[in-house]
Amino acid sequence: MSEPLPLDGLVVLDVSSFIAGPAAAVVLADFGADVIKIEPPGEGDPHRQNYTSPNYPRREGPRRENQVNFPWQLDGRLKRSISLDLKKDSARPVLNRLIERADVMIVNFPPPARERLKLRWEDIEPINPRLIYCSLTGYGETGPDRDRPGFDITAYFGRSGILDAARYEGGPPGISLPAQGDRATAMTLVAAILLGLRRRDRTGQGGWVGTSLYANGVWANGTSAAGALVGAKLPPRQPPDRPRNALTNLYRTGDDRWLQLLVVRDDRMWGVFCDAIGRPDLATDPRFTDREERKTRSLELVRELMPVFAAKTYAQWEAILSAAGIPFGVIGRLADVIDDEQARHAGIFADTTNPEVPRTVNNPIRLGFAQPRTAGPPPAVGQHNEDVLRGAGFSDTEIAALKKSGALG
Repeated sequence: MSEPLPLDGLVVLDVSSFIAGPAAAVVLADFGADVIKIEPPGEGDPHRQNYTSPNYPRREGPRRENQVNFPWQLDGRLKRSISLDLKKDSARPVLNRLIERADVMIVNFPPPARERLKLRWEDIEPINPRLIYCSLTGYGETGPDRDRPGFDITAYFGRSGILDAARYEGGPPGISLPAQGDRATAMTLVAAILLGLRRRDRTGQGGWVGTSLYANGVWANGTSAAGALVGAKLPPRQPPDRPRNALTNLYRTGDDRWLQLLVVRDDRMWGVFCDAIGRPDLATDPRFTDREERKTRSLELVRELMPVFAAKTYAQWEAILSAAGIPFGVIGRLADVIDDEQARHAGIFADTTNPEVPRTVNNPIRLGFAQPRTAGPPPAVGQHNEDVLRGAGFSDTEIAALKKSGALG
């Protein structure tokens, strides 16, 4: 008999919306947890409708008019959905019964909403003191901005200093792509939950765990932030045509691709590099023979190198630099990543049994003793109402009364 998944038997209440909280719950579900998604009746989690944005692509092929809800496959997979209106008093006994039976609860309502709905840890602890209660905020649980709504672009990327530090000198800050900070923060939530469960294993006690998008953004920007703490000032980033070091710079290839050159040990590699790129004359050019001179004269050197890299395709340069042992970075395109052989070996994508979305993004955790579950289609809003409620001991008469009251969608 195969070994059970590591989180098999764990019951998780996902009372969160949009991306970071639900994404954390997905990782727990991948490894065996029974995740019950509690969402409002009607449209449910607003993230369900994100695919209708004109920024998301439509399906290619003969059914080009149909949109595919790939974000919800990614963040709703392997969950059971119950549609419960937490604003109604008649819904509270249902929620309490579910809390009593749960091991983990994930919430990301702002603190004022948690107070109104009585969803704070101090409200939940008397119901189930063994529960691991995990909360996510934009900026933290306390302080002047605790009530401010937080999104990854504002809290994780914006306020943390990432966007400002990453911009080129004299240019505006860039804008992050959808949910990048949310997904990184989701893994912090997973770690916090597992730490809480580890403590419960030892003591039998539950407790509060959590994080904020702001804290995760500063952690991601930690090297620069640690320097700022001791008075160090991060120099502005220079664009590729004005690098501080021409040998650790971006270069455009002849087929309009980019590669990141990373000759950090040019004291050893300078001659090898010059031979590899077909410019042995640069190795003896008096402007560049000394390592410090190559940095001081970086603008002159980059003017020599830009047309060299533009003369060949990316594939040609990949072969040349790899053969010579020259360090470089792939600037991948998503169109290439999805069919990358290395991505297959790294387990980056996962097959599903959903014909609408036959492949999705796998979580980044790899275990030598377990593989994530294969997901089918994500649940419809309230798809598992009766299944979840009967499992919690509600009778058909009670379920009918909940529907009549409007507490159950």
